Amino acid sequence: MQRKLRLFSCALLGRSERVTWQRDCYMDLQSNPGGPPSKSDRDAHGSVWVHQHQQQLQRFTTASFLRRMLSHLRVQELLSVVDEMRVEDGGGRQVEEQVMTLLSLLASRAPHGPDALQAFVENSDSHEARLILTHDHMVKEHQTMLLQRLASSRDRMYNAPPSLSSASRGLLLVDGLSNLQQKEHDLMQVNTARGSGRIHLRSLALARLMEPLTRVSSSPRVSLTVGVAGIGKTALVRQFVTQWCLRKVCGDISFVLPLSFWELNSLEKVSAERLVRLAFPHLSDPSLVLSGACRTLLIFDGLDEFRCRLNFSDASTCSDPKKEVSVEDLVTNIIRGNLLPDVSVWLTSRSAHAALIPVGLVDRLTEVPGFTSQDVHTFLHHYLPERDTAGQVWAHLESHKFLMVMSYIPCVCQIVMETLRFLLQKGSPDGLPRTCTELYAHFCAMNAEAGAPRGREPMRTEQVQASQRKLLGPLGRLAFYGLIKHKYTFGEQDLRAHGVDLPSAQGSHGAALLVREESAIFVAYRFAHLTVQEFLAATFYHVSSKRAIFDLFSESAMSWPKLGFQNHFRNALQRSQQDDGGHLDVLVRFLAGLLSPSAAKPLAALVGKDDCSQQVWAGGFLQSLLGPTGGSEGGAAVSLREVNLAYCLQELKHTELLWKVEEALSSGSLAGTLSRSHCVALAYLLQVSPECRQETNLSDCLNYSTVKCLLPQLLYCSHLRLENNHFKDNVMELLGSLLSAKDCQVQKISLADNSIGNLGAKALSRALLVNRTLTALDLRSNNIGAKGARFLAEALKMNQALVSINFQNNAIGEEGTRALADVLLVNRKLVSLNLCSNQLGDGGATALAQALVENRTLLSLQSVVLLLLLLLLLLLLLLLLTANLLHDEGVQAIAGAIGVNQSLTSLHLQWNFIKVGATKALAHALTSNTALNLLDLQGVSAGRSGAIAMATALMVNHSLHTLDLRGNSIGMEGAKALASALKHNHSLKSLNLQENGLGMDGAIFIATALRANHQLTYINLQGNGIGESGAKVISDTIRTNSPDCVVMI
Repeated sequence: MQRKLRLFSCALLGRSERVTWQRDCYMDLQSNPGGPPSKSDRDAHGSVWVHQHQQQLQRFTTASFLRRMLSHLRVQELLSVVDEMRVEDGGGRQVEEQVMTLLSLLASRAPHGPDALQAFVENSDSHEARLILTHDHMVKEHQTMLLQRLASSRDRMYNAPPSLSSASRGLLLVDGLSNLQQKEHDLMQVNTARGSGRIHLRSLALARLMEPLTRVSSSPRVSLTVGVAGIGKTALVRQFVTQWCLRKVCGDISFVLPLSFWELNSLEKVSAERLVRLAFPHLSDPSLVLSGACRTLLIFDGLDEFRCRLNFSDASTCSDPKKEVSVEDLVTNIIRGNLLPDVSVWLTSRSAHAALIPVGLVDRLTEVPGFTSQDVHTFLHHYLPERDTAGQVWAHLESHKFLMVMSYIPCVCQIVMETLRFLLQKGSPDGLPRTCTELYAHFCAMNAEAGAPRGREPMRTEQVQASQRKLLGPLGRLAFYGLIKHKYTFGEQDLRAHGVDLPSAQGSHGAALLVREESAIFVAYRFAHLTVQEFLAATFYHVSSKRAIFDLFSESAMSWPKLGFQNHFRNALQRSQQDDGGHLDVLVRFLAGLLSPSAAKPLAALVGKDDCSQQVWAGGFLQSLLGPTGGSEGGAAVSLREVNLAYCLQELKHTELLWKVEEALSSGSLAGTLSRSHCVALAYLLQVSPECRQETNLSDCLNYSTVKCLLPQLLYCSHLRLENNHFKDNVMELLGSLLSAKDCQVQKISLADNSIGNLGAKALSRALLVNRTLTALDLRSNNIGAKGARFLAEALKMNQALVSINFQNNAIGEEGTRALADVLLVNRKLVSLNLCSNQLGDGGATALAQALVENRTLLSLQSVVLLLLLLLLLLLLLLLLTANLLHDEGVQAIAGAIGVNQSLTSLHLQWNFIKVGATKALAHALTSNTALNLLDLQGVSAGRSGAIAMATALMVNHSLHTLDLRGNSIGMEGAKALASALKHNHSLKSLNLQENGLGMDGAIFIATALRANHQLTYINLQGNGIGESGAKVISDTIRTNSPDCVVMI
C-alpha cells in the first residue's frame, strides 16, 4: 500500500520532475517509453554518483550527519546492526575512515545501497549535503571571479622582479609588537631601526600562513600581519589569493573571501551573510560558505584604512550571521569569535593600528619584511636596465643614506627610482635631490608635468604651472584634511568636496599620485603612499598659512586668530611635539623642507617663492626647541619628537649643529661637549650616520646623565663601544634595562676599561636572562670580582645567545673561575672565553679542565645520532689564561683536558708559573690532540727538558700552526731537538724562539733544518747572542733553504 501511494504521488508531480524518495520508485516521466532501465544501468548510475562524490562525502560528512545517514539506511534495511557497529568502529575517531567503510559496504549492496545514499543526500537540507552536491562548482566559479578581479587591480609593485615580490620575501613570525611599532610613525620606525627589522626572527613561507607550525599544534583562527605603509601587505594578500585560486597553497580551504577595510567604510549596518552577498554576488548561498561545514578564510586587509575605531570592550555581542549590526561591531565580533567561530580570519594592518586588537585574540602574528640594501640594488638594476643610469642612482643612494633607508620600503623605493631616473634623463641643472622634500617635490612636479596638455609645440612654463595648480592644489587640500582626521581613503564625494577634478585624478598623471580602487561594494581613492599624502598636505599648509587667519588644524569654523606664516609654522610644530604617536612628524619635516629654495623650486607655481629670511628664522626657531647648545649635560631621555626636530633641520638644510656633532663623533672629541641640544643631534646621528651603522663608538665621552639621555636611541645600535667612560654600577642599571627591553637590537657591546663592580655585574646578569640579541660582551679591565662572576655565571647557564665573553683583568679568582667552569657544563653556545689576568690559581684551572673533560665525556656517552648533532655545537674554540698565577698542578689538569678535548683551537698560557713537568704534560697532550692550532708558552720556564718534550710531540702532531717559546732558556740542546722535529713536521708555520740562549750553534741547527721544511713562514731568533756576523750567515742560510720564510734575527 505504501509503495502504491508513493507511485501515485509521483504521478501528481510535473512531467519534467523527479521524485527522490526511494531509488526503486524513481520515475522520469519524460524517459524512454520503451520500459524501465535495466538492472545494469541502475547499478552503473548509483556507482558513478558515489564515485564522483566520494571525496566530498569524506570531506564534508560530520559525525552527526553520518549518524543520520546510518539511521536512514537502517530504516531502509540496507544496513544491519552489525554493519552499523562496523562503520562506527571502523575508523576510530576519524569520520573520513568511517565514511570509507560505509561506502565499501554499500558498494556490495548495489544498486539499492548507492541509490539510497544518493537519495538521502539529495533530499537533505543540511549544510553538509549541500556542500557535497555543490561544493566543487561553487569553488571553481568563485576562483574564476577572484582571478578576474585581481587581473584588473593595479599593484604598485608591478615593476618589481619576481624574487622581490611579497610572497618571495615571505613573512617573519613575531611574538608581539615592539614599543616602536605601537607608538611611532611608520617612517620614524624605519629611520630608527635603520631599515632593519628585529633580529633572530623565524621566517614563514606564505604557503604556511594558515597551517600548523608543528605536528601537535593547530591551525590559527586569527592571524594578523603587520608592516609599515607601502611594505607590500596588500600585494601579499593578492598574491596569496592568486596562488589559492591556482590551487598552489592551502588546498584544505574551500573559500577565501578577501575584503578590504576601505570597502566597509561605505557601510553602516550589515550582517555577515549580507556582507558576503554584497562583496561576492556570485556566491548564491552565503550561509553555506560561512556555516563551518567547510573551511573558509575571511581576509580583512588594511585595518589602518578603516573609518571606525575597533572597541573590544564596549562592542555589542552578536552571534547570528543573519543579524544586522554596525560594521565595527560586526568586525569586532568576528575577531572575538562570537560570530562565525569556525571561520578563519586573516587581518593586515600598519602596526600602530594593529595594537588595538587584544593580544589574546591573535593566534599568529607575522610581519612583512622590507627590502635590504641588496634588494634595493636588485630592484634598481631591474627597474633601470641602463647601466650608467643605474650606477649614478646607486652612487647617489650610497652617499645619501636617508634615501637608501627610505628605499627599504618597496613602494617608496619605486618612487625614488622613478624620480631619479626622470631627473637624470631630463638633465636637471640642480642635480639630484639631497633631502626628502626635494625628492617628493620633483616627484609631484614630474607627474603634474606629465599631465599638462600637449600640442605640437613644446610645453610652455605657464602650461606646466597651470597643471601644477589644477592638479596639486586640490589634492593638497584633500590630503591635509584627510591627514588630520586620520583618513587615508576617499570616496568620490570627498574628492568633489575638496575641489578635486575627477577626470584629472583618474588620468594617467593623476593615477601616480591618487590610486583608484574598485570593488563590488565601493569605489575609493587613496594616495600612492602615505608620504605622498603627507607631502601634498604640507604644500597645502605652506600655501594656506600665508593668508589664513584661523588655525588650519581646527575642524570648527572659528578658532583663535593666527596671523602670518610664522604663527602657523609654530602651531604645526607645537601640535607635532604634543602628538605622542608622531602622526604629524613627516608633515612638519616636509613643511620645514619647503622653506629651502631648492625644494620649493620644482613647485614654484604652487608654493610660490620665499626669501631666505623665513628659512633663517625657521632654522633658529627649530634649534631653540632643541635646548641650549651650552650648559649642563644630559637631562631627561631624548624623545623621538625631539629627534624629529633634527630631521626638520636636515630638511631645512640648517645643519651647522648636526655637522659639528658629527665631526666630534668621527674624531672622538665628544667628551665634555654633550649639552641637551648636542644629545638630540647625537640621537639623530645614531639613526642616519654611516659611521654608526656598523659600529657606534661612544668611548670616553659619556656619563650617567648622557647615557640616561640617549638610552632610547642606544636600543637600535647593533655594535656599541662604551669603553673608558668610568661607568659605575648605577650606569649598569641603565644598560641592564636597555638590554632587557623588547626592542633591543644590540648584538655586541664593549664595556672595557670602566669601573663596573659586582652590583653592575648583577644588573647585567638580570638582563642576560631575557636578552636574545647580544652575542658578544667585553668586560675587560673592570672590577666585577668573584661575586660578579658568580652572578654572570648563573645567567650564562640560561642565556643561549652569547657566543663570546671577555673577563680579562677582573680579579675573579678561583671562586669566580669555578662558577664559570660550571657554565661550560651546560652552556652549548659559548665559543670564546677570555680569562687572562684573573689570578685563577690552580684550583680554578683544574675546575676549567675538569669541565672540558667532563663535557667531552658526556658527549661520548650519548647515542650516536645525538653525538653527531652535539659535535656540531663546538663548546670552546679559544681559551685565554694569560698571567693567571697558574702552577704545574693547574696546567697539568689543563693538559689532561686537552688530551681529550678536540674543539679547542687556541691556548694562551704565557707568563704563568709553569715548569718542566707541566710543559711535558702539555707536550704529551699534543700527541693525541688534533684540534689545537696555537700554543703560547712565552716566559713559562720550560727549560731544555721541556723543549725536548715539545720537539718529540711535534714529530707526530699535525695540527699545531703556531708555537711561541719566547724566554724559556731552552739552550742549544733544546734548539737541536726542535731542529730535528722540524725536519719531520709539516704543519708548523710560525715558531718564536726569541731570548732562549741558543747561541750560534743552536741557531745553525734551526737554520739547517729548514732545508727539509718549506712550510714555516715565520721564525724569530732575536736575543739569542748570535752576533751581527753570525746573524748574517744564518739569515742567508734560511733564505737559501726557505725563501718564503720571514726571519727575525
